[in-house]
Amino acid sequence: MKVSLNWLKEYIDIDHSPEEVSAMLTGIGLEEEGMERVESIRGGLEGVVVGHVLECGQHPDADRLSLTKVDVGGEAPLQIVCGAPNVAQGQKVMVATVGTTLYPVGSEEPLTLKKGKIRGQVSEGMICAEDELGTGTSHDGILVLPEDTAVGTPAREYFNIEIDHVYEIGLTPNRSDATNHLGVAKDLAAYLKVNHSHNDGVHLPSVDGFKADDQSLPVSIEVEDAEACPRYASVTLKGITVKESPNWLKNRLLSIGLRPINNVVDVTNFVLHELGQPLHAFDLAKVKGHKIVVKALPKGTKFTTLDEVERELTGEDLMICNGAGEGMCIAGVFGGIGSGVTENTTDVFLESAHFSAKWVRRTSMGHNLRTDAAKVFEKGSDPNIVTYALKRAALLIKELAGGTLSSDITDLYPNPVKPVEVKVSYAHTNRLIGIDIPKAKIHSILEALEMKILADDGETFTVAVPTNKSDVTREADVIEEILRIYGYNEVPIPEQVKTGLNIAPQPDPNLLRDKIGDYLAANGFNEMMALSLSRSQYYKEIFEGLADNKLVYINNTSTVQLDIMRPDMLFSGLEAILHNQNRQQSRLKLFEFGRTYQHGENKIDEQQHLSLFMTGERHPETWLGVREGDADYYALKAFVENILARFGLQGYQETALRDNSLAFGLEYHRGPQTLVRFGKVNPKLVKAMDIRGEVFYADFSWDNLMKARKKYKLSYEELNKFPSSRRDLALVIDNSVKFSDIVAIARKVGKKLIKDINLFDVYENEEQLGAGKKSYAVSFTFENPEKTLKDKEVDKVVNQLIADYESKLGATIRQ
Repeated sequence: MKVSLNWLKEYIDIDHSPEEVSAMLTGIGLEEEGMERVESIRGGLEGVVVGHVLECGQHPDADRLSLTKVDVGGEAPLQIVCGAPNVAQGQKVMVATVGTTLYPVGSEEPLTLKKGKIRGQVSEGMICAEDELGTGTSHDGILVLPEDTAVGTPAREYFNIEIDHVYEIGLTPNRSDATNHLGVAKDLAAYLKVNHSHNDGVHLPSVDGFKADDQSLPVSIEVEDAEACPRYASVTLKGITVKESPNWLKNRLLSIGLRPINNVVDVTNFVLHELGQPLHAFDLAKVKGHKIVVKALPKGTKFTTLDEVERELTGEDLMICNGAGEGMCIAGVFGGIGSGVTENTTDVFLESAHFSAKWVRRTSMGHNLRTDAAKVFEKGSDPNIVTYALKRAALLIKELAGGTLSSDITDLYPNPVKPVEVKVSYAHTNRLIGIDIPKAKIHSILEALEMKILADDGETFTVAVPTNKSDVTREADVIEEILRIYGYNEVPIPEQVKTGLNIAPQPDPNLLRDKIGDYLAANGFNEMMALSLSRSQYYKEIFEGLADNKLVYINNTSTVQLDIMRPDMLFSGLEAILHNQNRQQSRLKLFEFGRTYQHGENKIDEQQHLSLFMTGERHPETWLGVREGDADYYALKAFVENILARFGLQGYQETALRDNSLAFGLEYHRGPQTLVRFGKVNPKLVKAMDIRGEVFYADFSWDNLMKARKKYKLSYEELNKFPSSRRDLALVIDNSVKFSDIVAIARKVGKKLIKDINLFDVYENEEQLGAGKKSYAVSFTFENPEKTLKDKEVDKVVNQLIADYESKLGATIRQ
């Protein structure tokens, strides 16, 4: 939120420097995230002065240029080449001298004047047009000033350029009272009164002059849902003239980054940022039946907003409708294209209302309309400032646009909101703040904050919270208000440092997580952190492997597309891959520690996971010219098994996978407990997500890994000092036989002698081996920790292996 210092000074007398005010704002919880010096005309026209054209003649070498002598109040007149058709002797003009920087309207680049020659003639400045100065858009000719304008007068003084300082405030969601300049001024006044003996309060704009001129244009109001619209007020104005706003109003809006539109619309924006009350002005001629109905229109109703976008209403969007039931405005969010104020408007219906924060936020986020009005209503506007703001705006419109007030105020407020009463303990106040604050000091702070003390028994006090502080509802909230004004920096830092002992569980999940994360990072992986929210459309339109009743739906009004808690880790990683590929990052190795959520039998099943993703080239390009190729299944498998090894896990079963998520892969498990599932992501999913290339994915059940790790006992054995022996077998087997079957038989036969089994070649050739056959070349490493093995001992085991492979697997031994 932007706050103008000059604007604040309209309500409170501040003689502190901009830097001091910045420190005060941060001290009272309105953290200043940036401060900018701004001028009502960019650059402040530094170096531009009033000049008198003494001579004006034809340029000797250019038909369309004039050669002038201009007195700017210096020692000698300046010679200036001018191309404007209206330049003439005797004129008073604005001259940009050498070294001046201008910011012309419509140009992105500033213009710095230099002394130079134009068609052979020296030019020592520039006689300026409106658009070159930034005071207007005209470029028909130079700006000619009144004859009595004093030569040498700086343009800054002539145009009365205003210098301001604008603060960027990081407004937190709980500060509904500070969404506007008056709210910030009240906070500053309270701080100055308590800490700097500042006795002057806040000067509220007067609305005493408000009085209806006649009753010629009454409009009837009907509110169908008092929960969505607790208060609705309005007034009409007749015979106004819509035109450009005066400079003071445009300067206020421009200082906070708002574009002036016309005097009526600018007044509504001004009051919004002055008082924190959104307003809307309708062209009364377009209010059919001179009737307003506040209601929700049926789901699917088409409505075109001011940005010329046709939107489909949800059935839960509160609308401002005319007497014919047609929508004119999305209540509290955005106006319609057909009912706003234009240059042809003469009669205005002015609305000031209080809308439900829940209704406004749901509509604002659902239609992605993040307007200033919606942000105010979402935080909780003050329902009791509605008519004051309406009077303030009506009087300003009457002042700037003329016309008459053609009705009394209509105010529908069936259930007035009263100040919340909160009981607070002095002891709790001092305990939470960390310092004993005298009761008199607490009373002065509450008084400065306009929080009336209703009762005080010496131990506790009851305070009435103003309705503009919608988030102050509990004892802790009131204590926070006291601390803000007392000053965070006034609370001393304790001299004693207290510590406590924590006993970590064994095994420590945090240490294991760090250990695995370090291993992956050392091997080129980057850790990602995705949202725990996902899109149900993934599981309805792309992935068919999960029933809808397993999905955990949420009511996410901030981003309606993210409507479920993620049931798996897959789509989070695919989204991250797509995000990186769209930014020219195609070589990716990612990992994430996260949680998944699915509906179980009687509760929501929340599980911890570790996921790995690999796609693109395995290693970056180098000058060596050695390319190891793209990521593949076996590269992922190596990382999976190394992680399990770091957990000390072995002796797990494996099952081949092929489902909706994986084109192929493996599951490592211990009985029914899954340790990890990994493989190549189904190409259909990859294509549906618009991802280029193959993606390989591993999903570890972190909970099951931790359970398995608890049963692990670390053991050691010394290196074998006796030599090993190797034997190789070439087995011709059916394609249905898996390598794990070969390993299982070898472990049973070899028992303690076989230390390692390795598949080092796979050969397939139907002409030589036969249909449905393949050849596995397998090596077996033999060791005995107690002695050197003899050939006959090894041969005995090998012969038994051959016999078992032939009888149990139908293998043929290639000689």
